[in-house]
Amino acid sequence: MTTAIPLRTALLILTGAALLSGCADDPPTPAEKAAAAAVRGAPPSAVADVVASNAVASNVKESNDLVEFAYAYPRQAAAIPELAAWLDNDRAIKRDALIAAARRDKAAAEKAGFPYRAHSHSQSWQRVSNTPRFLSLSAEIQSYTGGAHGMTNFATLLWDRNRAKQLQPLDLFTSGEAFDDAIREPFCAGIKRAKAAKRIVAEEAPDSPFAQCPPASAQTVWLGSSDGRYLDRMTIAIAPYEIGAFAEGSYKINVPVTGALVDAAKAEYARDFLPIN
Repeated sequence: MTTAIPLRTALLILTGAALLSGCADDPPTPAEKAAAAAVRGAPPSAVADVVASNAVASNVKESNDLVEFAYAYPRQAAAIPELAAWLDNDRAIKRDALIAAARRDKAAAEKAGFPYRAHSHSQSWQRVSNTPRFLSLSAEIQSYTGGAHGMTNFATLLWDRNRAKQLQPLDLFTSGEAFDDAIREPFCAGIKRAKAAKRIVAEEAPDSPFAQCPPASAQTVWLGSSDGRYLDRMTIAIAPYEIGAFAEGSYKINVPVTGALVDAAKAEYARDFLPIN
């Protein structure tokens, strides 16, 4: 369903640019199309699913003096009835929560004699990868609740076609601790490189909440595929305030899929990964 109401404030319109820099969807090769059709458990539409673009199937927008709301997801998700139903319900929950908080804060502002600033929530699900077994989605969420600035957060989900079930990426691993142990070194090194790229080179004080490398399992994990068949790419999305001041913004850290990471996967999922050489 699409409504034609435009978002009122350009500052709060989000592009949903949550596509991974290391997990971009390149057009599949003929070999990848054949692989998609040959994988055990692939649905009859596997080739079409792999080849399909990231076209938006549902893009709901609402704009008024109380709220700015936008929620979208791609047609690959809409093609899975159970997943589409979950996304529609998630959209309704997010909208209801936004309106309830906005009404409460508007009443409080009016009572105190302060101007009310419209609250907002914008969330666009994007395809990270679409293998015969998994549809991997990412979302970048922008919200504003009347403070000095808005906030960025991230979301992730996997649809497992073999089990007809929605999963989180960490569900594929034996434990969060095993996942962290497998990627700690490249993940922490990636954070240092990302901070250096932003010219943030000062050492954190030992007692600073940002002094230590955080567990990757506490962040948002996006799983991708370069060949349309195996999960061989991974990005850890980190929201503001997690590893630095708000002014640093968010981070997206690409982490290699190694043999150690595959060893940390549950047996039923290990064969769905392809480690780097």
